[in-house]
Amino acid sequence: MAAKTFKMTTAGKAELEAELEKLKTEGRVDIAEKLKVARSYGDLSENSEYDEAKSEQAKLEARITELEYQLDHAELIDSGDSESVSMGSKVTVVRQSDKKEIVYEIVGFSQSNPSQGKISDESPVGAALMGAKVGDKVVVEAPVGNIEFKVKKID
Repeated sequence: MAAKTFKMTTAGKAELEAELEKLKTEGRVDIAEKLKVARSYGDLSENSEYDEAKSEQAKLEARITELEYQLDHAELIDSGDSESVSMGSKVTVVRQSDKKEIVYEIVGFSQSNPSQGKISDESPVGAALMGAKVGDKVVVEAPVGNIEFKVKKID
């Protein structure tokens, strides 16, 4: 089975690389210090601080492994023209039900952060917008029913 590739922009890859570097340096140093302090409390069999530090260490190492895998299998995609929505596009849409204007940045799955307006090209809204041009109307199937957006601007 072929390895999964992770589509991301150049900026998104740089963000993941920075996070990885921080975890490998500062993160590991912090955990090592917590483990050292916890060991100084004596008996490890009933030492909740030690157990907590080991749990944090496992989570940190899992995140490091996840980031390394994503970066090793990264497929860089940068938006071409601004005629149609593509990976890396910032697109301004108007929700037709209430005329609310929303700005989305289309990114790869590993970079998505809806609270910051970064949505994956694989998400329902992202997938519906891919390839759309200014003036196009797209319909997104959602649990609450279909939502219609009109593309106002593409950057």
